[in-house]
Amino acid sequence: MYGKAVMALVIFIALLVTYMILIGTFDFRSHFAPFLLSQPTTPTRCRSLSPLKVYMYDLPRRFNVGMLQRRSSDETPVTAETLPPWPYKSGLKKQHSVEYWILASLLHSGGDGDDREAVRVSDPEIADAFFVPFFSSLSFNTHGHNMTDPETEIDKQLQIDLVNFLRKSKYWQRSKGRDHVIPMQHPNAFRFLREQVNASILIVVDFGRYPKRVSNLRKDVVAPYVHVVDSYTDDETQSPFESRTTLIFFRGRKIRKDEGIIRAKLAKILSGYDDVLYENSVASEEGIKLSSQGMHSSKFCLHPAGDTPSSCRLFDAIVSHCVPVIVSDHIELPYEDEIDYSQFSIFFSVKEAVKPGFMVEKLRQVPKERWVEMWRWLKAVSHHFEFQDPPKKGDAVNMLWRQVRHKLPAVNLDVHRSTRLKVPDWWGRRR
Repeated sequence: MYGKAVMALVIFIALLVTYMILIGTFDFRSHFAPFLLSQPTTPTRCRSLSPLKVYMYDLPRRFNVGMLQRRSSDETPVTAETLPPWPYKSGLKKQHSVEYWILASLLHSGGDGDDREAVRVSDPEIADAFFVPFFSSLSFNTHGHNMTDPETEIDKQLQIDLVNFLRKSKYWQRSKGRDHVIPMQHPNAFRFLREQVNASILIVVDFGRYPKRVSNLRKDVVAPYVHVVDSYTDDETQSPFESRTTLIFFRGRKIRKDEGIIRAKLAKILSGYDDVLYENSVASEEGIKLSSQGMHSSKFCLHPAGDTPSSCRLFDAIVSHCVPVIVSDHIELPYEDEIDYSQFSIFFSVKEAVKPGFMVEKLRQVPKERWVEMWRWLKAVSHHFEFQDPPKKGDAVNMLWRQVRHKLPAVNLDVHRSTRLKVPDWWGRRR
């Protein structure tokens, strides 16, 4: 009798646990993790919602791809058939090309809609968001890079023309631009008229050159730079820790402004170590090739701040599967509500990094097992930092559209409140 009761209880518990697993209330891994090998998996959730419906304005090509072909006077909107490929040899302009890949994702009409986070709609009345296809970073790099060059006026005029165009749109007027998505990836992009569009969802790489009234984490999306080095696609060695003989690798400009001043300090602190490479270089084709080789043969890749808290070097390290060592007190990272960077990166404050010997000693103490785990994580997440046309499931463009979706509830709250308020917003002025 007693045996039958025990057996019935065991069967009942087994059935209960099975049921809980099936409905998702019982986390098998959390209870039995000590007995399982740690296998990194992509950290993003499967999309259960329908794709975001995005209306893209038909701007003349002079606002976007016309700058690639030096035909800035072309007034016809770009189509999937007339979209030129991003130039393979585009130097540093490539790192600021997020605007191109986002536009391409909306033009793409392939059969993989189930994998896409956003699709273009022709009816603005059903749109969840509005995309403004102005290549503000390319405009700066093409027309205003020298800041005082007379051609800078072309960049300024494009911004003026765009703002005038948007102000005439009833959809811009309806939300005051809050549900409009505008890429501003280069820290000097849209520099003349930023405050005219500061209510919109801006796509930036950090907030180093923006006052809070223009850009902030509540409403804006942090994007990765487009990596400059080629992705490491054959990193299948059986002994990754031993094969990477350099402890710390850095290659780039040692003299930078603002937060980037730390680069010169680190050059002195990190000199004299046999297994530390800290090299000065410019972003030439040969320099990029040497950077790629150095990252492939290094355990840790140093990412000190540039002129702003972020730089392309971080994302070059990720796609090279070289554990990033991030030295910046003010950096914001892409997709951080979905990705835990501490799984595959190491962080130092500026104060810690400039202590002689401190950072090197800490990195030497990282156990091989921990480093290999971070290396595996890098391989698991690196596809989230790939920009491609057509877009693929979970790639950088799809991740950015997910981030836009995350911003829309707050946008809708603001829009809906503003349409019914009869007096100035008392809550915003409350202390």
